[in-house]
Amino acid sequence: MTVEITQQQIKKIIQNIEKVMIGKTEVVRLCLVALLAEGHVLLEDVPGVGKTMMVKALSRSMNAEFKRIQFTPDLLPSDVVGVSIYNPKEMEFTFRPGPIMGNIILADEINRTSPKTQSALLEAMEEHSVTIDGVTLNMEKPFFVMATQNPIEYEGTYPLPEAQLDRFLLKLEMGYPSPEEEVEMLTRSQKTPPIEDLQPVISLDDLKNLQRQVKDIFVEETVKQYIVELASKTRSHPQVQLGVSPRASIALLKASQALAFLSGRDFVLPDDVQYMAPYVFCHRLILNSEAKYRGATAEKIIETMLTRIRVPVKRAVK
Repeated sequence: MTVEITQQQIKKIIQNIEKVMIGKTEVVRLCLVALLAEGHVLLEDVPGVGKTMMVKALSRSMNAEFKRIQFTPDLLPSDVVGVSIYNPKEMEFTFRPGPIMGNIILADEINRTSPKTQSALLEAMEEHSVTIDGVTLNMEKPFFVMATQNPIEYEGTYPLPEAQLDRFLLKLEMGYPSPEEEVEMLTRSQKTPPIEDLQPVISLDDLKNLQRQVKDIFVEETVKQYIVELASKTRSHPQVQLGVSPRASIALLKASQALAFLSGRDFVLPDDVQYMAPYVFCHRLILNSEAKYRGATAEKIIETMLTRIRVPVKRAVK
């Protein structure tokens, strides 16, 4: 597949989603970065800014099997992954798959359920499989989880454990629309909601092919060393109690490859790494008590690190 055709496909996806999501081009591109890198996204923001609509638009744009899991305090792990039910006629157990068995999964308000149920997603997100009654079932590809959550300070929410956060490639925020964008939203929603008329622009096979191409994006050795140095600095930073794991380094590499691919390049630049680092690293950092008391944030720490760590000057080309 040529670069021109690939870029046309990506442009079609973005334009299709923007029929529904107004003024969210950056968020759309970042969601595509995660999807093409075969990672997952955590969308955190207040209710009503379009988190659920984003997932639906992404799913419809590629004719993917969409499943929604509405997380509530009484949700059980078996409600997520599925359960084996005894069939007296056949005298055997029959497996009924849960909503996790799909292509694009909306884990809605994931922080409104207990940590036990949250952990039901861990194996699926990392291994792309689930184990039920000792039997391992593989997920069909592509498999993409986009979880939404309200801010932790909202009543009735549970903070996600570190192990769960580490499974998300990116953490994003939607933000409120501008007044002009909100007026346009009202105009489009007067009659039929735009999501109802959204049609697929690529197939699942096309998506799988795009994901394979991302893996072939060239990463020069100095760029890999730059990624590792960024990760290492978080582990020795005086304000950080827990730095990022090696999984985060791999995540930053994959995200940078996907961003380069979206930009029409077959190699990663240090600029790609710098752009993606806050989205990949910030939700994985745990600050110490003194840093929190002084008002430090993970975003500020990563921003400062990016300005102080030497950037590879050699152009990353084949």
